[in-house]
Amino acid sequence: MRSLAPTVICMALATRPVKGTAPGKRPSPARSLWDSTIGKKTVMAVSGLIMLGYLVAHMIGNLKVFFGPDEMNAYARFLRTMGEPVLHHEWALWLVRIVLVAAVVGHAVSAYQLSRRDIKARPQKYVHKRKRASYATRTMRWGGIILALFIVWHILDLTTGTVHPGEFEHLHPYQNLIDTFSTWYGNVIYIVAVSAVGLHVRHGFWSAAQTLGVGNARRERLLKLIANTLALVLTLGFVSVPVAVMTGVVS
Repeated sequence: MRSLAPTVICMALATRPVKGTAPGKRPSPARSLWDSTIGKKTVMAVSGLIMLGYLVAHMIGNLKVFFGPDEMNAYARFLRTMGEPVLHHEWALWLVRIVLVAAVVGHAVSAYQLSRRDIKARPQKYVHKRKRASYATRTMRWGGIILALFIVWHILDLTTGTVHPGEFEHLHPYQNLIDTFSTWYGNVIYIVAVSAVGLHVRHGFWSAAQTLGVGNARRERLLKLIANTLALVLTLGFVSVPVAVMTGVVS
């Protein structure tokens, strides 16, 4: 399949004037692109891939808990010093955070607006839906809501320590993780959220490939295999940490 870039540009230029644009004044190409359905899907695809890259890196970092507190805590300090001496202390970490927040916001806003557009465009009398499409849509919507709530809780628990169940120690993620996963609710929240991540990645990776013009009939099986493998590896990798704490493997 050829790249969708020419199609995206053409559709953006052909989009009707955006609400709020002065009469007779043509909206900018960037605004037209954002207002188009394909533009929003492209934002979702690109932002989703950025978040996927972060999830892979975050999972690998979490697995350092199996090598003991010294290595896990050293990793936390490294995140704040990476880029030095070219960058100031924690600048690289804040750049990562800013990019990630922009990706999350862009992904969520695009998903919400596409969902509203889909609801408005669907006749109320239309009741016959493809089961597969309906299931995937429900999974992505509810999964997105679960993940949004989890991100807030996760930051308050292990980044700021606001809702941390024990005595929160800055730059001591090893002990902080043990505190969180020594509570039943910490395990339930985390495992449910991670399961939602797996389902989200499984369908989202496939959708991103189609939107960006990577997918075609010949690559369908390979893309599905990659999507399923990523979802499984991320789920097992993240879940292994609370399970290790619960079973005493990590203590």
